[in-house]
Amino acid sequence: MSKNQKIGLEGLLRPEDSILVLIDHQPFQFTNLNSHEPTMIINNVIGLAKSAKLFNVPTILTTVIEERGGYIIKGLQDVFPDQKPINRTFINTWEDPNVTEIVKKSGRKQLILAALWTEVCLAMPAIQALGEGYDVFIVTDASGSVTAEAHDMAVRRMVQAGAVPINWMAVLFEWQRDWARTETSADVSDIVLEHGGASAVALAWELQLLATTPPADGKPVQVSNSSIGQLV
Repeated sequence: MSKNQKIGLEGLLRPEDSILVLIDHQPFQFTNLNSHEPTMIINNVIGLAKSAKLFNVPTILTTVIEERGGYIIKGLQDVFPDQKPINRTFINTWEDPNVTEIVKKSGRKQLILAALWTEVCLAMPAIQALGEGYDVFIVTDASGSVTAEAHDMAVRRMVQAGAVPINWMAVLFEWQRDWARTETSADVSDIVLEHGGASAVALAWELQLLATTPPADGKPVQVSNSSIGQLV
């Protein structure tokens, strides 16, 4: 087995070893989000949250001074309607024991982070958690910054420190790993169809083609929910 946690099979995400922290997806942060189209970040972080829920990955929602910065976005809260986001005063989430104690008690070492903004609320906890021995994965397309340069420089800084950059659909597919895992494959496809952008269009097209009546025998192809995911 490799001693490098970023290569080999152990370098891939596993639901049973993962924990997700979603940081400060709030109105104030969105008002000055300029590295990405805000609707893309909203779509992606909700897709990421739904992926975590599907695979029973513990997910922590947290905000900073929500009475001023606004509540966490509705679409994200709707994924976990019974969870009250942890409201912080710390800019650096990793200095708040209300968050870190949950992570520590989970015993999980694959720490997945997404935040607004990348250069502040993502970079600080990522760098500190790396120093504490966590394998940190930063979801770059569910995070964003005040400028494209700020996002890019922050990602470079975190990678230099040892973090692994990843996008939200890569997280989903690493958790799924095998289309023979039929207990989740249909739901994975549903998440892609709703949040996958062009991948959703391609999947819907494939489903259309499979449902087309073949000219040879006139019998339509039957498509089961469990087989949908194998088209992705």
